[in-house]
Amino acid sequence: MAGAGDGSTRVSAGFPFADRAEGGRVLAAALVGHVPADAVVLGLPRGGIPVAYEVARAFACALDILVVRKLGVPGHEELAMGAIASGGARVLNEDVIDDHGIPSAAIERAVARETEELRRREAAYRGDRVPLDLAGRTVVLVDDGLATGATMRVAVLAARAAGASHVVVAVPVAAQDTCVALRQLADEVVCAMTPEPFYAVGAWYHEFSPTSDDEVRGLLAASQAASRPPEGDASQR
Repeated sequence: MAGAGDGSTRVSAGFPFADRAEGGRVLAAALVGHVPADAVVLGLPRGGIPVAYEVARAFACALDILVVRKLGVPGHEELAMGAIASGGARVLNEDVIDDHGIPSAAIERAVARETEELRRREAAYRGDRVPLDLAGRTVVLVDDGLATGATMRVAVLAARAAGASHVVVAVPVAAQDTCVALRQLADEVVCAMTPEPFYAVGAWYHEFSPTSDDEVRGLLAASQAASRPPEGDASQR
């Protein structure tokens, strides 16, 4: 296993990870020494949540979500012209915007539309629970993998805007150049595996079906229940 900048891992065949949960357990092993006791683990929904759950469980850390939404080019929504995240952070791809001649009004319409969806997803996943306080804490940002790293870049900015004192980007698998580039934004980047050639995130998981909203809610609830003190714990009186 290699961290960012430590060299690539060449994989000839097979799937290194059975599913996202196994990816999370492998990532947790790679994170030993990088996660202090008071750290907060933030998963990027939806695929990052099963991975983040295993990391949070391994280190007995609090788990929460950080929702990121892509801003698609009008008429070509699969192409990202930027992204927004919880808390109002945004990143714009000026090259894409210039190449397609996208006016400011169109960008703001996309931001408004995706902000509405972002808030809907936050409410659906978190319910009435308030977001965890990140001020002065180490935040571990977890996804199931990194290709271009566009969503993770805006996630780092969002964590910093929320007051995180130290930001760790952590994924089971990533393109090596993306890991290296993210080191310019995050304090630490831990990529458990950086295969060459990379192909795509899903190429390294045997089971990579979409994570459902119900699964996200269930894992968040399970993590919260696990971190709750036992009934009658004298230390909580």
